[in-house]
Amino acid sequence: MTLQRLLSLTRKAVDTFNLIESGDKIAVGISGGKDSLTLLYALNGLKRFYPNSFTIEAITVDLGHPGFDLIQIKALCRELNVPYTIVQTEIAQIIFNERKEPNPCSLCAKMRKGALNDAAKKAGCNKIAYAHHKDDVIETMLLSLLFEGRFHTFSPKTHLDRTDLTVIRPLLFVNEADVIGFKNKYHLPVEKSPCPVDGYTKRQYVKELIRTLNHEHPGVKERMFTAILNGNLEKDFPLPNFYFTSRLFFASRSSLISIAFLII
Repeated sequence: MTLQRLLSLTRKAVDTFNLIESGDKIAVGISGGKDSLTLLYALNGLKRFYPNSFTIEAITVDLGHPGFDLIQIKALCRELNVPYTIVQTEIAQIIFNERKEPNPCSLCAKMRKGALNDAAKKAGCNKIAYAHHKDDVIETMLLSLLFEGRFHTFSPKTHLDRTDLTVIRPLLFVNEADVIGFKNKYHLPVEKSPCPVDGYTKRQYVKELIRTLNHEHPGVKERMFTAILNGNLEKDFPLPNFYFTSRLFFASRSSLISIAFLII
């Protein structure tokens, strides 16, 4: 995927979901992975020509895993002229050594988001951009369906009342395969997660399930995404066949039946 294509898809999401307003200062959460670095490129490029002027600041929450090296990401931010903040934490120590959590991902995510929110507020940001892409939307929906018995996924924009921050997800129309292509084409300095449970999660299981379904039934992934978009969402969302909620996307009964049929 070219930078031009990335900017086009990012602007489509920003315009469609009204993600960016004039004067926004957006914290870009940088994990070191391909998704967040692609998001950094996308928003840094978009701010040069988008009619609503905004600024960005990159923020990484360092969980404290040994061997997590951010030197190349620091260099990238200097090259892009993007301010970069690293928040040092002992989250890994707390989760794996002190509490010895058998299912660490949920607590880790809460603690990491809390640290990111605090850093964003200190930097004067009013929004935080997460790098969730189209595959993440679909995977979250299936995780909810299979393991929680309900049909939902995250929304493009969520206001956090407690912190008065708004979370936005500008990559929702970007496929993960395109992110991988962008990473390879532009040689993004990805820093692999040293987390010991990385790649051994329910999300990874669902990712592989979707890959299998899409191989056996080409187009299934796109039809799942369409089912989510055309679902029964609340009316705050001013689009045909769309309804919006501040927290979740919900799909209609017909969408549920369609996806159940695809899985069966």
